[in-house]
Amino acid sequence: MSSPAPATQAAPVPYAVAVRELCEFTARRGDLDLRFGGAPSAQEGMAGHALVASRRGPDYQRELSLSAPWGRLRVRGRADGYDSALNRLEEVKTYRGRFGSITPEQQDLHWAQAQIYGHLLCQLQGLAAIELALVYLNLDDQQETVLLRASSAASLQEFFEQQCAIFSAWAEQELVHLSEREQALKAMAFPLTAMRAGQRSLAESVWRAARQGRCLLAQAPTGIGKTLGTLFPMLKAMGATGPKGPDKLFYLSAKSSGRDLALRALDTLSLDPQHSGRRHSLRVLELLARDKACEHPDKACHGQSCPLASGYHDKLPAARAAAVKARWLDGQALRKLATEHDLCPYHLGQDMIVWADVVVGDYNHWFDSHAALYALSLARDWRAAVLVDEAHNLIERGRQMYSITLDEAALGMARKTAPAELKRDLDRLRRHWRALRQGRAEYCVLQQLPPPLLLAMQQLSGRIAAWQTEHPAQALGPLHRLWFDLSQFLQRAAKLSSDSLIDLSLLAIGSRDERSLLTIRNVLPAPFLRPRFVAAQSCVLFSATLSPSEHYQHMLGLPEDAVTLTLPSPFEAGQLQVRVLQGVSTRWQDRTQSLPALIEVMARQWQLRPGKYLAFFSSFDYLRQASEALRARYPLLPQWQQSARMDELQQRAFVERFRSGEAGIGFAVLGGSFGEGIDLPGQQLIGAFIATLGLPQFNPVNEEMRRRLQALLGHGHEHTYLYPGLRKVLQAAGRVIRSESDQGVLWLMDERYAQARVLALLPPWWQPRLIADPGDPSMAADPPAPASA
Repeated sequence: MSSPAPATQAAPVPYAVAVRELCEFTARRGDLDLRFGGAPSAQEGMAGHALVASRRGPDYQRELSLSAPWGRLRVRGRADGYDSALNRLEEVKTYRGRFGSITPEQQDLHWAQAQIYGHLLCQLQGLAAIELALVYLNLDDQQETVLLRASSAASLQEFFEQQCAIFSAWAEQELVHLSEREQALKAMAFPLTAMRAGQRSLAESVWRAARQGRCLLAQAPTGIGKTLGTLFPMLKAMGATGPKGPDKLFYLSAKSSGRDLALRALDTLSLDPQHSGRRHSLRVLELLARDKACEHPDKACHGQSCPLASGYHDKLPAARAAAVKARWLDGQALRKLATEHDLCPYHLGQDMIVWADVVVGDYNHWFDSHAALYALSLARDWRAAVLVDEAHNLIERGRQMYSITLDEAALGMARKTAPAELKRDLDRLRRHWRALRQGRAEYCVLQQLPPPLLLAMQQLSGRIAAWQTEHPAQALGPLHRLWFDLSQFLQRAAKLSSDSLIDLSLLAIGSRDERSLLTIRNVLPAPFLRPRFVAAQSCVLFSATLSPSEHYQHMLGLPEDAVTLTLPSPFEAGQLQVRVLQGVSTRWQDRTQSLPALIEVMARQWQLRPGKYLAFFSSFDYLRQASEALRARYPLLPQWQQSARMDELQQRAFVERFRSGEAGIGFAVLGGSFGEGIDLPGQQLIGAFIATLGLPQFNPVNEEMRRRLQALLGHGHEHTYLYPGLRKVLQAAGRVIRSESDQGVLWLMDERYAQARVLALLPPWWQPRLIADPGDPSMAADPPAPASA
């Protein structure tokens, strides 16, 4: 009988690493220094590379794809260019300012990349030697500085093997981590005894979207547990076998409260069930906003200015090793680790993105034009899954990301501290700006930017950039802020199309301080956001208010094969009494006349069922008028008000009145801090009054946006006014019923709520009752006694 065949062993799993990633890990030294960041935009960098290539001869090859194995590593990348006639391989870098500002440490990193590519090319073509060239293209004058180095294939191979040997131990560690992560995610169980009503349907839809590589727009009601219902299935998809699922998970929220919820859910999910109190191998990172993380906001990001940038790359390896060992890096842990290693917490977080499994951050980390998560995903071919919390906010946030305003006053502020050599450029821009606003209306839309004005902006931006590079020790101030805004403005201007408009607003007309604002205003964010959705392996957008779904699909630019999901509410109609007050208009011109009816409704409702209520108004002025009218007629009815520019402590105190204070009415502005994101279950909140339809203000800007959206999508009024307004109403109304045991009342106090098209947009589980008279006897109670005359 023949002996059995020997068991075959699986081939070792390779670890793919890009040339740039390898060199940044092994060859980056010295200070953190953002003065040499290449081109101000990716498009300018690409244009610079194309310009260099256009100057080369017919034997020049662009973008050579190269790769080679070393142990379990597979090193790969694209060399910028190779001239076979000269046997010269080029690594191209773009910059602004003086060539001398590029530090020796930065040049060493660039040489390292060139040497790796040189080895890969020599190996591919059997070359014995090659000439390496670093080509530095100055974007200001388009002049090249070329550094040459002759290298033998043997010396390049030696360098290549040295870098691979340095990285290989880390790569082995990462392969072990990925294997452990896969096993942990496969074994991960839902942390609660059972899923809530609707939560399972949501989780199943998220799972399918992840496995199919599609976008999902999910409207899921309050109270079903959307955070766990999206995170759990997406993590399970990361650990699933079969077709490749996501390898990174990004959870994005517009507010810190949403990120806190995600971190708490991840904390629960990452606990190892076999070892009490210990987390399994999942690495979680919370990204910090630059302005909140910066320890030295008055200093520039380089070692000659900021102490936390000095020697940054020399100290990074130890911090990086400690970070992956810790696994859990929320904002507090990240700051602590950065302090221990004397590093900038913001940049440490950015450097740890590569080694994290789950990243919790803000919308702008994926959707902004300079988004780190998006850029890294493209550069490293990540299969990224993106969860977008409270996605109804993404339209307005997307507009903000792709809009920019220049204030004419900023020129004067910058001139006060500008060096003499820049004042001429500042004055030139100021003259062209003043010429632009001469004879203009208070608000006007420009068909295009005058070429002399645009040229003056470009020249000033370039000169400031060059001056800042040559004077690194100068403190940041108005000049730097002007340069940053000009750079953003010019980038937007270069991509201007029908989805955005240019407008000019005159301020302080006729006064000595007369000035104007020049804005590139995004109207339709879809063209900018669509590539982000396409780049994601899967993207799930979820909220309690994503209706009508077509509005969000068109405004955000979701792919055509995106799936929509609308889950039924777990609440019953009997839990929420919805009453529509007819015969009352809260339009701007009718507000004074509306007050008597509004305060009668609030007072009668409070007498009928004393408790804690929220009353929402369209503005602080309207809120103040209603509050004063209620106090004057019913002085014994307790009330408290939201004020403009409340700080965080004041906001907490406002909410705390509902949790521990006496019964009464809290006055707030619709669409503000208290219209969403606060949880007041049970008796903490038993009702809400909404004295507005929530429509954005009728003004020249919104009217221009309405006209533009009408031309682009049709239904301009709905997209500009009705849908955004009702979204705020539904968010505010959602504060009342938070669980299956809650009971409450909702007053919609404006006659327009009775219109058929508005009623059709209200949640189907509501059963609105039209009330024609504030003194309707169905309210079944007398109001509190009014103040004596």
